[in-house]
Amino acid sequence: MIAKVINVTKVYGSGQARTEALKGVSLDINEGDYIGIMGASGSGKTTLLSIIGCLIKPSDGEVYFDKRRVRDISDIELSRLRGREIGFVFQFTDLLGNLTVLENVLVPVLFHDGQIAEKKKYAVQLLEKLGLGYTLNTRVRALSGGERQRVAIARSLINRPRILLADEPTGDLDDAASERIMALFSSVSAAGTTIVFVTHNKAFVKYASNVYEMGDGRIQRILK
Repeated sequence: MIAKVINVTKVYGSGQARTEALKGVSLDINEGDYIGIMGASGSGKTTLLSIIGCLIKPSDGEVYFDKRRVRDISDIELSRLRGREIGFVFQFTDLLGNLTVLENVLVPVLFHDGQIAEKKKYAVQLLEKLGLGYTLNTRVRALSGGERQRVAIARSLINRPRILLADEPTGDLDDAASERIMALFSSVSAAGTTIVFVTHNKAFVKYASNVYEMGDGRIQRILK
C-alpha cells in the first residue's frame, strides 16, 4: 500500500466562518492503482488530494504514506518525500514565466538529484507526447493556458514519481489535448506509477480502475 487515509476530517476557519471540508473520509491507495475521484465543486476533492500528497494536515484522523504515519515524519523529510515520490498537477500551474518550457520541466531535477543529461532526454519525450515538442525553447509566459497546463504535467512526471496526484488535469484543454493527457497517464500507469486524479468530466473516468464520487465532504459512492 502506498497511501492510506483513515477517518480523516479537515476543518477550515472557526465560528461562523467554519467549514468542514472532509467528514470522516477513508481511502486505501495501493501501488499501481489508477483512481478517479468525481464530485461537484466544494465536495472536498481537492482537500483530499492535498492531504494524500502531504501538503496539508488533517484536523483529525490519520494519514499513512508507505506505511509511515505522516504526523511522525519531519517537515524536512516530507519535503524530500514530496519532491522524490509524489508528482502534483494542480489547476494553478505555478510555472516560471521567464524560463523556457524545457527549463521549467527540469526545475524539480535541479532541486533533488541533478541528473540533467538523462532527465533532459526524458523531458523532451514527455513534451513530445503531450504535443509540445515545438515549444522546448519558448518562454512559458508566451504560452496559452492549455499549453501551460501540459507543461505542468510534464514537470510533474520528470522525476518518475511513485504516485501522481492530478486535480482537473484536463480542465483548460480541448478534447484533443485532453485525450493526449489521458493517454499519457494510461501509459504512465501501465509502467507502474500510481495515479489519483480529480475530474468533473465523466468521459475520462473510463481510464481509471477505481472511481469514487464525493459529496458534502464524504465519499458517497463507489462508481467503479
